[in-house]
Amino acid sequence: MSSTSHMRREIREIPETVERLLLAGQANMTVAARALADHDPAFMISVARGSSDHAATYFKYASELMCGVPVASVGPSVASIYGRRLKLAGSACLAVSQSGKSPDIVSMARMAAEEGALTFALTNHADSDLAQVGHHTLNLHAGSERSVAATKTFVTSLVSALWLLAEWRQDAELLTAIRALPEVLARAVEADWSPLGAKMANAQSVFCLGRGPAYAISNEAALKFKETCQLHAESYSSAEVLHGPVSIVSPGFPVIALTAADQAEASLVGVAEQIAEKGAEVFVTSDKVSKATHLPTARTAHPLTDPISLIVSFYAMVEQVAVARGINPDEPRHLQKVTETV
Repeated sequence: MSSTSHMRREIREIPETVERLLLAGQANMTVAARALADHDPAFMISVARGSSDHAATYFKYASELMCGVPVASVGPSVASIYGRRLKLAGSACLAVSQSGKSPDIVSMARMAAEEGALTFALTNHADSDLAQVGHHTLNLHAGSERSVAATKTFVTSLVSALWLLAEWRQDAELLTAIRALPEVLARAVEADWSPLGAKMANAQSVFCLGRGPAYAISNEAALKFKETCQLHAESYSSAEVLHGPVSIVSPGFPVIALTAADQAEASLVGVAEQIAEKGAEVFVTSDKVSKATHLPTARTAHPLTDPISLIVSFYAMVEQVAVARGINPDEPRHLQKVTETV
């Protein structure tokens, strides 16, 4: 199977897609951020599933690290299945769904708005049901995404969520890094992760590790290994993997450790080196390793934008792994593009 998949083409479109988002989304983002500043929430909640929930995890870490505002992920079934209502006065709610169609996400976002939360809908469909129940809709401007495996919409969800926080706080350094992303992501697409790809072509299982904002990227990486490569993958915080899961590591067991250039890098590298000493084949997005294999990265101008670059390089690699395993990455087994849960 030649590498001409929709997924491959869409990965290569990510830099220009982010550039389009930053141009077309500025007006709505300015209004939304001003509303968030006026509301000044003491806490926030997120509502999402799948890749969108990984984007929400990234938002959680970014909010807590740069704004000091805690974010809790709320299960959509609280509203849709159990019919319960939450005390959300004075809070904000970020609902993330590329399609904006899933009834449980819509139900929770509607309830949040009714209970006093300022609600933001991040979606690639500005006319969707989710967009109708939110106070502010932040269009991802990702365009058509034909592959079932989300790539452009995940990256634009990350950018939009972080951009909202940066505009809210008027963080000039972070805003500069966000505006520079298209150029950096163009380099990230070309990063050579072939040593990891070669290892994964015949692997049966893998650990993905992260910490802080990069933990969200680890979660997304594990999901993509499963859905595009039919490969068993588990994601762990590097702070958790030694508390039991490391027991199944055997000689040659593959591990990918995803780290930004932030305060968690040294800790994650230390854990990765320990696992390498146990015989695992460990790949790390840091040049501070000695026993593990260094994966090249396109670093950004800010530690909070680094994880966005990491997932783009990962996507380029995992699509090729799927092809090498004889799997069509555009049509994962048992999956469809839009999953609607109640």
